[in-house]
Amino acid sequence: MFMGPFAALDHAVNFVAPAAALALLLVLGGRILRPKGPQALSWWAQVAINFVVGCGVLVAGLVVLGRDGKMLTYAALVLACASCQWLLVRGWRS
Repeated sequence: MFMGPFAALDHAVNFVAPAAALALLLVLGGRILRPKGPQALSWWAQVAINFVVGCGVLVAGLVVLGRDGKMLTYAALVLACASCQWLLVRGWRS
């Protein structure tokens, strides 16, 4: 069955939505919980980097597991984005 352009766009947006939400929540939550200090990157750059990492994890989960929405993929998404955010804010220095 043929998928129209709006349906394809809807599927694509819903596929990357968990990565976008997690990236935004990680950066905003980190700004609330961490003390103010010199930031290496702006908040939108951190969101963009976490989003790209998250999308990569979601695509890898789709390729390896054969379908979208597996809990293992979402667990890997959280671990990868949290590790990426820790590196971006230089968490080893605190």
